[in-house]
Amino acid sequence: MRAVQFHKYGGVETLVVEQVPDPHPGPGEIRIRVAAAGVNPVDWKVRSGAVHEVLPVDLPAIPGRDAVGVVDETGEGVQGVSIGDRVFGLGGVTGATAELAVLSAWAHAPTRWTDEEAAGAGLASVTAMSGLKALGPLRGRTLLVEGAAGGVGSAAVEIALAQGATVIGTASERNHEFLTSLGAIPTTYGTGLAERLATLAPDGVDIVLDTAASGSLADLIAIAGDPARVSTIADYTNAQRLGARLANAENDSTLLAEAGELGRQGRYTPRIERTYPIERTAEAHAYAERGHTRGKIVICI
Repeated sequence: MRAVQFHKYGGVETLVVEQVPDPHPGPGEIRIRVAAAGVNPVDWKVRSGAVHEVLPVDLPAIPGRDAVGVVDETGEGVQGVSIGDRVFGLGGVTGATAELAVLSAWAHAPTRWTDEEAAGAGLASVTAMSGLKALGPLRGRTLLVEGAAGGVGSAAVEIALAQGATVIGTASERNHEFLTSLGAIPTTYGTGLAERLATLAPDGVDIVLDTAASGSLADLIAIAGDPARVSTIADYTNAQRLGARLANAENDSTLLAEAGELGRQGRYTPRIERTYPIERTAEAHAYAERGHTRGKIVICI
């Protein structure tokens, strides 16, 4: 099969498209013929070697954690999915940016989602849901999402709205119209946030989800009034120091199925900023590394 690989840690110039052996699923896994794969911050962090101490990979490695495609092989013990089914989901830390990928968690992709949208749903939706579930019931509560225009943030906005929350989202001014289109109340991040929130939410903010890891966690806790009312999916160091809830993305088929059901209901649609063909994966990584992506970046296989 064709796949993107990097043979050493480094910049985007390490990414090459080449022929590699076909992977095969183990027990409890499936293999898909990939239509599209997502690009996530973890992909370029792994490729660059920035996280090699906590997420080491065997080289050469294929970047990518999430993808959508049609099932063409199943491992021992797999139930509830058949050859030919269109699914989206998650594999290991690497392996998705290829013609064939092995998934360990998956759900049927809503027919209303394009392949590009479904490719952007896997990691973003489970990460957002993990962060939101750490905060308890959402209905009737006012939620602040720090970094609401990104892949996880935009997913969290729609998922929280579907669960009955009022959502305020922080983003740069160029993304305020985008947040409004999602159903959030937009505001800018940074200095003066507490004062702006006093106007937007006179009764206060009940809970906070930090997706940005911008160094604002202490301020967000002050806004919420209790570290237990704040969760972060990105600021691991400060979460432990300050007592905020820390949520990790897990390969959870149940969460993927919940996201897929919201997609079928038209209440969650992954937002895609840019798509690239597999031959331009290096450009996709370079764009992702600049930060401030609106929604998701996707590689079309």
